[in-house]
Amino acid sequence: MLTFALKLRNMNTEEIKTKAKSFGKKVLLMASIAAVVLFAIYYFYRTYTFSEGTRSGILVKISKKGNIFKTYEGQLHVGGSSIMNAKSVFDFSVADERTYLESQNLEGKDVKIHYEQKNNTFFWQGDTDYLVNKIELVQ
Repeated sequence: MLTFALKLRNMNTEEIKTKAKSFGKKVLLMASIAAVVLFAIYYFYRTYTFSEGTRSGILVKISKKGNIFKTYEGQLHVGGSSIMNAKSVFDFSVADERTYLESQNLEGKDVKIHYEQKNNTFFWQGDTDYLVNKIELVQ
């Protein structure tokens, strides 16, 4: 500590300003790199596919909703239950507009949906962690 104080006393103000600028630039560069790395990790976590699979049942509803970001949301009444309750309804979000438009014609029919479950979706992807990318009619 004493040697640092002696070195600081022997430096003129221009040298101190130059060293402070250099130190500030290094800190800013390191903070920027850390921010980019943390954002990349966070983005990977939010978009990581946790599981994928299919479910079948009757397509109860499909809708486009949202105040600023419009998302496509749907409900599937899972087969095996004659009474519709919270346990027999599968809520999902539709990944794209094409799938949403195709699914509108399948409302009230037996369908099979192909989904990906994300760890935690971004708000513009939908209300649920289940993103449906394909809906097909069951014969």
